[in-house]
Amino acid sequence: MDRRVYDRMAEHDSTHWWYRARRDILADYLTREGRLPKDARILEIGCGTGHNLPMLAQFGRVDAIEIDPAARDVASQRLGKPVGESPLPALPGVPDAHYDLIAVLDVVEHIEDDVAALRAMRARLAPGGKILITVPAHQWMWSAHDVVNHHHRRYSKTTLAKAIEDAGLRPRTLGYFNSLLFPLAAGARIMGRLTGREDSDDTPPAAPLNALFEKIFRLERHMVGRVPMPPGVSIITLAEPA
Repeated sequence: MDRRVYDRMAEHDSTHWWYRARRDILADYLTREGRLPKDARILEIGCGTGHNLPMLAQFGRVDAIEIDPAARDVASQRLGKPVGESPLPALPGVPDAHYDLIAVLDVVEHIEDDVAALRAMRARLAPGGKILITVPAHQWMWSAHDVVNHHHRRYSKTTLAKAIEDAGLRPRTLGYFNSLLFPLAAGARIMGRLTGREDSDDTPPAAPLNALFEKIFRLERHMVGRVPMPPGVSIITLAEPA
C-alpha cells in the first residue's frame, strides 16, 4: 500500500466509523461461527497498525505479521511483543500445523497469487483450524482507492469461493457485509467515475456523519453469518481444510 494509506490508518483506526463498526461485526461473527478452542492460537496476517489485535485477543493468544516497517512498529506496541514480517504467499518461518485461526482481513486482494497464499495459510492451520477472510467486493467498483491500496482485484462470491477451493479449502457462511451502506458507496463510486473525480481519501467524515455511519454499519453485527445479506462493499467467510 502507499505510505499515506498506512499513515492514515495509524491516525484514524480508532475513530473512523468503518474500523470501529467492523471490529464489532467481526467479533460477533467469530463468537457465533468460529467455534474456537479455549485459548486458541491466532495469527493475523497483514495486521497493518494492529487495530484488530485487541479484538482478536478476546479469542486466544495472538501473533501477527506485517511487512510495512512503520506499521509493524505501531502494531508491535499494541500487541506488546514483536510483530513478524514473513511475507505472503510463502510465509517463511511461520510454523506448520500450528494455528487454530488465521485472520486475513482485507489482505488477500493485495497478493498476486491468491491461491498460493491461501494454500500457505492452510498449511499453517492446526487440526480443526480456520481462516477468517474479508475482501472487497465487486470488480466494477474498482476506483482510486484500490489503486493506492495496491489491490490486484476485487472479488465476487464466486471468484472468492473458487480461490478458496483451489487452495484445498472450503468456505463456510460466505456472504456479503457492509450492505446497509452499499447503495451510498456504490453511488459515490459511480458518480466519481462519471465526473472523473474519484477520491482515494479515507479520512473520517464530519463527526455527526461519522457517528451515523458507524451506527448503521454496526447494525450488521446481528445479521452477518445469520441471514443472507444483500450485496455489500465486502465479502466475509470462514474457510477450513476440505
